[in-house]
Amino acid sequence: MSIEILDDIVRDKKNGIAHGITSICSAHPFVLRVVMERAARNETIVLVESTCNQVNQFGGYTGMTPEAFVAFVHDLALQAGLPREHILLGGDHLGPNVWQNELAEHAMAKSAELVRAYIKAGYTKIHLDASMKLGDDDPSRPLAVEIAAQRSAFLAKNAEQACTEVGMIAPRYVFGTEVPIPGGAQNEHAELCVTDPLDARQTIDISQNAFTRAGLEAVWERVLALVVQPGVEFGDEFVLDYQREPARGLVNLIETYPNLVYEAHSTDYQTRQGLRELVQDHFAILKVGPALTFAFREAVFALVNVENELITSIADRSHLIEVLDAAMLKDPHHWRNYYPGNEENTRLDRKYSLSDRSRYYWVNPDVQNALQKLFANLHRLHIPLSLISQFSPLQYQKIRSGEFTASPEAIIKDRIGSVLEDYDQATGNAPFTLP
Repeated sequence: MSIEILDDIVRDKKNGIAHGITSICSAHPFVLRVVMERAARNETIVLVESTCNQVNQFGGYTGMTPEAFVAFVHDLALQAGLPREHILLGGDHLGPNVWQNELAEHAMAKSAELVRAYIKAGYTKIHLDASMKLGDDDPSRPLAVEIAAQRSAFLAKNAEQACTEVGMIAPRYVFGTEVPIPGGAQNEHAELCVTDPLDARQTIDISQNAFTRAGLEAVWERVLALVVQPGVEFGDEFVLDYQREPARGLVNLIETYPNLVYEAHSTDYQTRQGLRELVQDHFAILKVGPALTFAFREAVFALVNVENELITSIADRSHLIEVLDAAMLKDPHHWRNYYPGNEENTRLDRKYSLSDRSRYYWVNPDVQNALQKLFANLHRLHIPLSLISQFSPLQYQKIRSGEFTASPEAIIKDRIGSVLEDYDQATGNAPFTLP
């Protein structure tokens, strides 16, 4: 069973083996197709996660319920030749985040329904996150850890009940949340606090007590990871790299809990060495999302440059970059609150930000049509190696060495695959070598 890979990671940690897994946090079909195809070739397990905002019982911003998202992932796996038993599905930040402006009673009722829907759809890795204040919580004070733990235990009980009702595999649980909250830092000079080991210990102990009081002692045995902030983050133009010394207290703490590892969020754009050091320091679950869609966007933009050089008739070009920007300007709610600054700054951020808010717009029909026109144009033309070298030099080297043939799809897949290769080597799914 795919869920057993998580048990193996914890067991390896007990035995002093630095082993981990990459968590793919993306609903982008091209990205997921690359992930599935690599897993099929390498005969490895794929962990794909969706968040409560992205996928929920009301559709989320993808328009997909948990059941629909599972069907979507399974269809991509079928196309890639990846057996279903090699897919592990995870729910990320499952809790009341979507409904935090509502009264606690209503928000938690919807959260319980959310968790039950995830379980019944076939998710077996469940991250419970009730860390946010709700409509009737005191706005002047931080939410007490005890309250967050009680709410997480309530959600775990609902998950277990749903599991029993449908005869699902017993899920594995993750709890806790990173600091700062999901969304990314705004500038590289903002102070990013590594989680205090005392706070992490308090979260573990209070959460375990909440599970016990809820009659979930046996369920706690399937809690395998805590989410903390190890000091990694990225913003529009910067990356905060992992530094081992500030996280030393967290590393020492988790070594006193043999059945727990850490889950690290926002590991996008970390160096291969940084990713490996995270795994060695028991941050065994590495989440990545925007870095993969950034690589997709980067490769597509490179191909647009190739197209512009080859097609002299402006009317016959795809104009994909302009079409994408027009879609973002027409419907700005996915990026407006994330890209501060003047008009010139936001113009650049819409295209090139490491946060990659453009990832929400590739499903737009106009953008899809432009992408298909780009592919069609490049397929009917001979792409000179000199242009591939100019705009995709790393892929040029691989084409020259015979690793793959020059096609738009192959170039994009290799760009995404280069990101995944860093994670494979860091987590132990490939022999580790420094670049």
